[in-house]
Amino acid sequence: MAQGCLKCLKLTMCAANFLCFMCGVAVLGFGVYMMINFRMAALTPTLANFNLANMLLISGIVITCVSFLGFLGALKENRCLLLTFFLLLFFLMLVELTVACLLLVYEGEIAELVQKDLNEGLEKTRNSTDLSDWDLIQEKLDCCGVKNVTDWEGKVPESCCVTKCNGVNYRKTGCLAKLKTFFEENFLTTGISVIVLCIVEVLGMCFAMTLFCHISRSGLGYKL
Repeated sequence: MAQGCLKCLKLTMCAANFLCFMCGVAVLGFGVYMMINFRMAALTPTLANFNLANMLLISGIVITCVSFLGFLGALKENRCLLLTFFLLLFFLMLVELTVACLLLVYEGEIAELVQKDLNEGLEKTRNSTDLSDWDLIQEKLDCCGVKNVTDWEGKVPESCCVTKCNGVNYRKTGCLAKLKTFFEENFLTTGISVIVLCIVEVLGMCFAMTLFCHISRSGLGYKL
């Protein structure tokens, strides 16, 4: 009975980690696509190196590596791989919780940094001919400028207009306020996602440690 349960646990770990590996590959591919097709330097010069594409790339690499270790460790019943998988999951959970706490504690400072960076990005774009990044965000978020249309200092792009540009019919809300509203509306969803992710990681650590202990007792810790 115990052997049957452990075999089921092993197969469950293999299947779950294989699915995670495929998800990591998908995230990695999407990050490459966004890096090629979307640029953030015109929006946030300082935060350009931490844009969504780079975050997706890093997340995809981490997910594929960790899930591969878990899959291989469970399949081969290798203690070293299972222990490494356990430690990486534990480290990732600590990082996620630390980042979540820092975002809550320094929410005001982060908002000021984003506002400053958006102002610098708009000033840089205002003096150039490439408005594609700002056009995209202003049309998608239904906003204009950082605070309002006056940020463009007379050089108002067509994306600020609700219909036709006639010097009056501009979008009323700034993009900073729209971004703040967007994050506030998705705050609960983000929090729930982090909690669910931590629960999944804890379950993965429990499964890995259960297999690790069984393999240690059976003396097959380094079977290849």
